[in-house]
Amino acid sequence: MPQTHDEASMDAAAQVERKTRSAFSYYRIMAFVTGTMLLILCLEMVLKYVFNDGRPVLGTWVAIVHGWIYVIYIVTVFNLWSTMRWGFGRMVALVAGGVVPVLSFVMETRAKKWVEADLPALTARAAARAR
Repeated sequence: MPQTHDEASMDAAAQVERKTRSAFSYYRIMAFVTGTMLLILCLEMVLKYVFNDGRPVLGTWVAIVHGWIYVIYIVTVFNLWSTMRWGFGRMVALVAGGVVPVLSFVMETRAKKWVEADLPALTARAAARAR
């Protein structure tokens, strides 16, 4: 049995909401992981250069792991940004969260507010397109 226009628009809105919440969940996880690894990297740098004459304390793996985690973080930022159809400035702010200590935790909180504020309009647009 074919769907009515109302059913199709509700399905489209539900699909957009699911995709958006999924993108935010991935971003949120990576914001915490990236922020934590950045703090560990900062600790390593202080221990290495202030207390250990430039020799690694925790190991060289910290910088390598943070670098790869940051790449994954960038992918999740791009996914959330493109899903939400935000302006370029928001993407730059979210990307900066992975390189400025503690900023990822701040930006995650801000991104949650942005998602909650913009999601109703995004789902409404999806429902309108499906009609």
